[in-house]
Amino acid sequence: MNTSTDDQFDVIIIGAGVMGSSTAYHAAKTGLKTLLLEQFDFLHHRGSSHGESRTIRATYLQHHYYPLVMESYELWQQAEAEAGYKVYFKAHHFDMGPHDDPTILAIINNCRKHGIPHQLLRPREAAEKFSGRFNLPEDWIGLSNEFGGVIKPSKAVAMFQALAFKNGAVLKDNAKVIDMKREKDYKDKGIVVFTAGGEKFRGKKCVVTAGAWVNKLVKTVIGIELPIQPIETHVMYWRVKQGHEGKFSIGGDFPTFASFGKKIYVYGTPTLEYPGLVKVAVHGGNPCDPDKRPWGSGVMVEELREWVEGRFSGMVDSSGPVVKQACMYSMTPDEDFVIDFLGGEFGKDVVVGGGFSGHGFKMAPVIGRILTQLVVDGEASGVDLKHFRIGRFNTTTSKL
Repeated sequence: MNTSTDDQFDVIIIGAGVMGSSTAYHAAKTGLKTLLLEQFDFLHHRGSSHGESRTIRATYLQHHYYPLVMESYELWQQAEAEAGYKVYFKAHHFDMGPHDDPTILAIINNCRKHGIPHQLLRPREAAEKFSGRFNLPEDWIGLSNEFGGVIKPSKAVAMFQALAFKNGAVLKDNAKVIDMKREKDYKDKGIVVFTAGGEKFRGKKCVVTAGAWVNKLVKTVIGIELPIQPIETHVMYWRVKQGHEGKFSIGGDFPTFASFGKKIYVYGTPTLEYPGLVKVAVHGGNPCDPDKRPWGSGVMVEELREWVEGRFSGMVDSSGPVVKQACMYSMTPDEDFVIDFLGGEFGKDVVVGGGFSGHGFKMAPVIGRILTQLVVDGEASGVDLKHFRIGRFNTTTSKL
């Protein structure tokens, strides 16, 4: 792409993971002259938006995620219809944990508050419903509902990028942004974005969706230290024992699932991407520098092995995962997102979307819609941004 420094975009989006790519799709579809920049190759495996599966579910302990997830279900299918292929695969969802676990109790309350049809299952009832595939301890409870599913992340990111391009967006990878400045003398007083390759791009507005790198970039340009901690985590796949493979496949009655408790938070999906393998992983990981990752072997693998052995009634080989994939979370202290104006000299012309804390991917279509509305209108419909404001962290800046 040959882009002169005199080119002016309506919006420049920094970071082409799922959030940036979704935002580029919405912005271009809205008619904005859109530039999407990515520091690495498109569809790289160094961040948080690659791989073969992500869970989508409506059961959260926080009430404010339910409307975002429900809108996302619709927007995923709308984008699929425009692209002509599927990235979302329907399934039911099953939550489980000790009967007095605060998360389980909050999820049950949330289902009741929002009128989500659900079943509460005692261990014996869960065993009957899932034909023995889930073996819950006697003091556990299960919660089943129809709002589950699996999203294919790399395919989804590619879909948003293709649709953004189709709607006129300019896409440029291997363009690492190293700084942003307010254009004082330019006619629209927009934003100038500088890349490591010496390029400059002008935009009226800018959206920062840099994933695990968002804090580094924000600190560089305005001096704010956002409490967003990159975490290295690992997705793991376990072999279903011979003769039981079909019982765990997508499209049947095996659900996406989450398991809560004091020691370990486990989540997983039916067999989809790897025949005969079921995804079972731990929510969490080790803090890391995204530019100096250890690419470690995983966390709590022994505890996860014990969980697989105890919950799946011997139908899944618990000796160890057969496939491991490294990924990153960008964690905030409260695990709520950061969706806000950067402020300072940039005012409302720069919007930050980050800190998605391992559970934002499913909501990418609606987050792209929200970020686009913020740069166009200065506000977004259908969401209370008080949960996502930067100000909740009491950050300070050295440049204001």
